[in-house]
Amino acid sequence: MRKITELRFENTYAELPHEFYQKKDPVPFKSPHMVAFNETLAAELGIDPDEKRNPLLAEHLCGKRPLAGADPLAMYYAGWQFGVYNPDLGDGRALLLGQIIDERSRRWDLHLKGCGATRFSRGFDGRATLKSSIREYLGSEALHHLGIPSTRALCVVGSREKIERETREPAAMMLRVAETHVRFGSFEGFYYRNEEKSIRTLADYVIARHYPEITSGTKEGYGGFLLATAEKTAVTVAKWQAFGFTHGVMNTDNMSVTGLTLDYGPYGFLETFDRDYVSNHSDHFGRYSYGNQSAIARWNLEKFTKCLEGLVDKKQAARAIEIYNKTFSETYRELMLRKFGFEKEKRESLRFVEKTLGMLAESGTDYHIFLRSLSDVSRDGSFEKNPWLAELCATSGQWQQWISEYAWELRENSLPDRERKKLMDSVNPRYVLRNHIMETAIREALEREDYSEIEKVRKIFENPFSEQPEHESYAGASPEWAKSLVVSCLS
Repeated sequence: MRKITELRFENTYAELPHEFYQKKDPVPFKSPHMVAFNETLAAELGIDPDEKRNPLLAEHLCGKRPLAGADPLAMYYAGWQFGVYNPDLGDGRALLLGQIIDERSRRWDLHLKGCGATRFSRGFDGRATLKSSIREYLGSEALHHLGIPSTRALCVVGSREKIERETREPAAMMLRVAETHVRFGSFEGFYYRNEEKSIRTLADYVIARHYPEITSGTKEGYGGFLLATAEKTAVTVAKWQAFGFTHGVMNTDNMSVTGLTLDYGPYGFLETFDRDYVSNHSDHFGRYSYGNQSAIARWNLEKFTKCLEGLVDKKQAARAIEIYNKTFSETYRELMLRKFGFEKEKRESLRFVEKTLGMLAESGTDYHIFLRSLSDVSRDGSFEKNPWLAELCATSGQWQQWISEYAWELRENSLPDRERKKLMDSVNPRYVLRNHIMETAIREALEREDYSEIEKVRKIFENPFSEQPEHESYAGASPEWAKSLVVSCLS
């Protein structure tokens, strides 16, 4: 295990031509302090978890004591934002410090958010709030441990510095970790400037480092890259849908070329099943609602496909969209059948799932608690060990009838009860990162400078499918006070 000062950097993105970035050093905090340090991720990266106790750690991770070997830069990209093309984007408050090589020779981007203005800042201060940093720190780790491809978060560094948002708020930085930060928008800026050479250069870079099984330099190779991106995007969005996650800002500059969940602004998980659920208070027309995510991802992919039209033929471009549609449908169906405990993909079982989702929407029943409870229903229709289901059925004859129908479906298309329960509990989380859980951690941090709840929540959500009796209060529905919580792009 290495100390933070012993990281091995290999800065491949900095080797690209200068039009891909601006070289820039972080603007450090004067008196930084550690808010949170992800010991689990640190160990995976080959960093000694005991570095958490290093009194200089915050200074190293906010740029006050630069990491040896880092070559910081702000990445250039453009993007379609809420359906409108913006050519003037890029890392306006973040820097790619470089790529580190872990003990298994894997390469990881270290991307520091909130570290000062760059030439892409468009007049903004280049800082991040403590509140938004905590949300991304917890959200990205929660999705990763649900099995959803995502960037991750190594730490949050706090400060006494205040910045202007809706109110004056404490500034913070968050260090994000990912296999890449190249986005659909990274190609779009060059496409709309008719710079095909730069598009080819970037495609060759991504293929060499993230799709080494593909041979670049040919239409077949570039087509393979496009198909791989389409497939990975479909898998990720299908998992969002099955787990009730809503991204909130699905602009093309927030879409990863390797299918990662990227940029955690105003995201949220469903409480009840609602296709119109919008996690972003700023999304007034519901463009990025839960029910629109699959179609928006396909629209974004079509925009990305246009960027590669000089490298691939029309059949490959059309095939990418077909692959997206097919992969999304198959992945979502498979996940939902597993969540309901059905063994085979039968038409009757799929119809039953859709019928149930309609009932959940109509009744306002909690999506996650309901699905987690289903593994307690036996093939004979009994569920004595689940008081939540008993209460649901006691208040609704419709749900009593549903249980009878579900038991029949299980007898027709499921594994034996014990085996089925194990499989269902592995895809229906006991713990879901609801807004009120994050809000509690944020309030403790802002009002008391108590950061212990942040780490407590992170550790609980490292095992979202496991029973943790000591943390039962984190598994319930949101309290009444939290139902009015709203999150915007400024949160």
